[in-house]
Amino acid sequence: MSDPSKMEAAKGFGQSKDNQVPEKYNEVDVYEASADDTKYGTTQRGLKSRHIQLIALGGCIGTGLFVGSGATLSVTGPAPLWLSFVIISAIVWVVMQCLGELCAWVPVEGSSVPLYVKRYVEPSLAFAAGWNYWYAYAMLVASEVSASAVVIGYWPNRVPVAVWLTIVLATIVMLNIFVVSWYGESEFWFASIKIIGIVGLIILGIVLFFGGGPNQDRLGFRYWQKPGAVIPFAAPGSTGKFLAFWTALLGKQVSIPFRKETTGLAYTYGSIEAPRRNIPKAASRFVYRLMFFYILGTLVISVIVASDDELLLQGVESGKINAGASPFVIGIKRAGIRTLDHIINAGKQSTSPTLPNKSIPKGIIVILTSAWSAGNSFLFAGSRSLYSLALTGQAPRIFRTCNKHGVPYYCVAVTSLMACLVYLSVSSGSATVFQWFVNLTTISGYIAWIILLITYLRFRRALEFNGLLDQRPYKTWGQPYVTYIALSLLILLTLTNGFQVFFPGKFTVSSFLAAYITLPIVIVLYLGHKIWFRTPLFFRVHKIDVYSGKEEADALEEMDVPPVAKNLLQKIWFWIA
Repeated sequence: MSDPSKMEAAKGFGQSKDNQVPEKYNEVDVYEASADDTKYGTTQRGLKSRHIQLIALGGCIGTGLFVGSGATLSVTGPAPLWLSFVIISAIVWVVMQCLGELCAWVPVEGSSVPLYVKRYVEPSLAFAAGWNYWYAYAMLVASEVSASAVVIGYWPNRVPVAVWLTIVLATIVMLNIFVVSWYGESEFWFASIKIIGIVGLIILGIVLFFGGGPNQDRLGFRYWQKPGAVIPFAAPGSTGKFLAFWTALLGKQVSIPFRKETTGLAYTYGSIEAPRRNIPKAASRFVYRLMFFYILGTLVISVIVASDDELLLQGVESGKINAGASPFVIGIKRAGIRTLDHIINAGKQSTSPTLPNKSIPKGIIVILTSAWSAGNSFLFAGSRSLYSLALTGQAPRIFRTCNKHGVPYYCVAVTSLMACLVYLSVSSGSATVFQWFVNLTTISGYIAWIILLITYLRFRRALEFNGLLDQRPYKTWGQPYVTYIALSLLILLTLTNGFQVFFPGKFTVSSFLAAYITLPIVIVLYLGHKIWFRTPLFFRVHKIDVYSGKEEADALEEMDVPPVAKNLLQKIWFWIA
């Protein structure tokens, strides 16, 4: 695609011979064809613009919003719940803007956050980040498969849970193992269903706010006044109110939905067509979706359900991720709207003890779709994380192997095997072990965001040094100041993640380990790799490679021909997708 002589010139442009990146650390081969490509194959850009836009639009909508928010509401009250989503949404917006800039600069096939960390920071941090990503995604696949099975259990039936687990997991693997476009197409329709569902629920919440429900009861902000906007946590007065807010901010119901959205999108960006056009489009529109889906969505939740609602408390205490703990479903019930609660959860409840109701196809739409979709996306991201590690020599070479459709099937297989830990959730004893494994991922998302923001700051510093800052194909607002603010807050959240265990009488070894064990694991991976390979603390700014792959990306951008809308309907569709 590009003239090799120009490519060589681009690599050396702006650098003296003494300032060239040492060959040991400069993984330029990731971006260039090599003899290994014929042996192992490569990934392919199989995701179309409509795939990435809908994945970006609907990716964050999961069980954390539909169900998990109910647990936070019952513990902290409506104000901390809403404020926590506002704050985390602001952090995620910053993370996504940084990721958009990184990926748009050199949108390579097989891109990932660890790959950019290795290029702009140093290899040991990339090694620790990559394996942290892979473990977290694999366990989150298991978590979402388990959630899907529990949602299906909303119908009375005699089918063993293990059978539902197998069906859900097998379907997810099938969508990921053959053609990348299968994943894109499935997520396109999953996201469409979720978007329609959440939009409908938000509209319904607004109607109930003004008293448009069957019982004509105007809710307003009644539940913010009684039982109250904040439930003090662990202490009385203002201290307890602040701790309630901080508890909501640290809740995994808040953070987990966003993890998939941010770092996981880096892997889809590496498989997208016309990346210089579509990556900025997806990243720049992120703020609208955060405002509508999460900020407005949680505000609706705080309006339609009281924090001390009996159904909410019963659902949370049961520990089951189904309609029993969904604030949307409880609000619908309290408003006197019949049958809609079953549609939102998974289907109309059956009267048969052996078979689901015949109206299953009508009902399987929102919560079940959300959990199934999340598992699908986590498997895609996890397999690409392992593939990226193999590309940079930080995982066995066999994981570079791709089929003729560009799918790293060994990576998909191993990640799927790790997800089989979900079968521990079948029995009550092993379920505790399984939940402990899942809890280990609680702060892995924060660590991933911290590393990404550090990588962006080094990338930006290197661009400044080489006089390339104005050549960025995607430029974001408030940089680098908003990144420093988000980074500081994330470090604080990570260090205080398990603050509850330090209260008198609250300390348990399992709770402490679940809250903090990820930190020493990542540190051990980082230091072990650094000691073994004697890598530098970080690349000096004049040795950071910002040129490799840029000329090819520029040429690909020049060849791109954006579609031209012929009518108003097409204009709307092209704006969306």
